[in-house]
Amino acid sequence: MENKLTAYEKVRLTRHSGRATVVDYIEGLFDDFIELHGDRRFGDDPAVIGGIANLCGMPVTVVGTEKGHNLKERIDRNFGCALPEGYRKALRLIKQAEKFNRPVITFVDIQGANCGTGAEERGIGEAIAENLYELGSVKTPILTVVIGEGGSGGALALSVADEIWMLENAYYSVITPESCASILYKEPSRAAEVAEQLKLTADDLHSFGVVERIVREPQDFSDAAQKSAFMTALKADVFAKLIALKKVNAKKLVRNRYEKFRKIGRYAEFGRR
Repeated sequence: MENKLTAYEKVRLTRHSGRATVVDYIEGLFDDFIELHGDRRFGDDPAVIGGIANLCGMPVTVVGTEKGHNLKERIDRNFGCALPEGYRKALRLIKQAEKFNRPVITFVDIQGANCGTGAEERGIGEAIAENLYELGSVKTPILTVVIGEGGSGGALALSVADEIWMLENAYYSVITPESCASILYKEPSRAAEVAEQLKLTADDLHSFGVVERIVREPQDFSDAAQKSAFMTALKADVFAKLIALKKVNAKKLVRNRYEKFRKIGRYAEFGRR
């Protein structure tokens, strides 16, 4: 059945407490996951989960932003808003993966990076910028899956990948619709209107070439059978893609990744009227 949800309805759906989060994907896709902590500079960020695991027998590194399912978990996880130490932890694990030639899978579900005083004092902007710079040249395959919200630099810092996949009801945008409506119109109530203008849905971004694949999702993540079937199919697809990427020469892999992001935003100039 055709999905008739509006852009803003999809945005709101990504925030539903029953939606699968990173911990669910780790449980559903990987075996023998070992979580690693800390950025070796300040501390550990509970909003970013990372570690090593096996995917169909292949060693991989997994990194993702975790919101939590209920209010207590969301408070403990800072509602998934990553701190500088979270991005530095992610980069540390990805560079470790490069050293041991392990493919990387990142899962994105973040409204935006943490904008609190502590995050600013510890260099949130610099941490995001460093990830953007470093991930562009990592010589191991990186696959990103946007599983819910993909907001601003907070999402992009984990999305400099060889391919970006999006769940069909996820969104990926420079800003949330509410924040954009507040800035442009001084009216957060116009978020639904702005969501259409931002072109933030998986269909929009796939048509622009920003993402390579739209992942069809179950109608109800709380249904065990639907969720299991979805995870099984996604596991096979992720494994197949990483095997294909592993066959690409490291220099070509990095060059292709560079070109992927260089071509975003190119347009054909219209003639003068």
